[in-house]
Amino acid sequence: MSYAHIPETISDEAKALLQLFGNPALREPFPAPDDQQAWDDRYEEIEKEHEEVNQAAEQQYRPVVESKRLGGVPVLDIQPKGWRNNGKILVYTHGGGYTVHSAKSTLLVTAPLAHDTGLRIISVDYTLAPRGKWQQVTHEVIRVMQALMAEGYALNQMAIFGEGSGGSLAAGAVLKMRDLQLGMPAAVVLWSPWADMTETGDTYVALKDADAILHYDRQVKPSAAAYADPSDLKHPYISPVYGDYAKGYPPTLIQGATKEICLSSFIRLYQALDTAGQIVKLDLYEGLTHVFQAEHNLPESILARRKVRDFLNQYLGQ
Repeated sequence: MSYAHIPETISDEAKALLQLFGNPALREPFPAPDDQQAWDDRYEEIEKEHEEVNQAAEQQYRPVVESKRLGGVPVLDIQPKGWRNNGKILVYTHGGGYTVHSAKSTLLVTAPLAHDTGLRIISVDYTLAPRGKWQQVTHEVIRVMQALMAEGYALNQMAIFGEGSGGSLAAGAVLKMRDLQLGMPAAVVLWSPWADMTETGDTYVALKDADAILHYDRQVKPSAAAYADPSDLKHPYISPVYGDYAKGYPPTLIQGATKEICLSSFIRLYQALDTAGQIVKLDLYEGLTHVFQAEHNLPESILARRKVRDFLNQYLGQ
């Protein structure tokens, strides 16, 4: 029997997926925040676990993938099959609680999105925590965007996209760019952003036994402590829900699902942007899990990516 409730209102493919999930409270907890060797071991383990699904995504969508460095930061340059340079580009910051995953192990996210949007995607291999802390990591993202500008990409032709913790990194990096008067990209796309790294908000409690992906104490809390000192967790570059959006922000699309503990955090981020008069869209999906779009062949995932494409087409190049 599946740990997750399976509603009748989702696709048959999504129902089959939910059947596979077990209780995240029973999974091995993440390492202590300062145990670098244990984090390195966990990183390698997760990279291997994702090899097969990432290879399948590459084979299905056939992007051209190249490793390089931009602004001294390692990245994957992902070009969809048949790509022609139209002067537009999407920068991607992967999820994984700032402590695991890489540009390579998230090709299951970027390969389908590059295909559906037709955009060149630069996937940032930022320094993972605890080796990399939030000050360094947000700066690495900005360095990549500045390097792309030096290549000739204009900010009004550039968007940034991230999922989970990578969503909050993307949102926080844009706030930092604004505050440093470096300009901002034309659009922001966030999938299930971990917009508040503190255990704050209704769904941390209300959905604690419904989320089949995340468990705060066993996975989320150790990652947060590895990335930032607890006293810093409400800094807007870490938890963008606390940002001042009256000072300006790009048009933002937030996508998420109703079965994830961080739902409250990105609803609050939506409210913060909307209340400040910014252009923001909240696009929620019934009965699905954290970053469901990574299961790229689900009907719901295909729909979500189509909406991302339409959003970027609307705001890139204005």
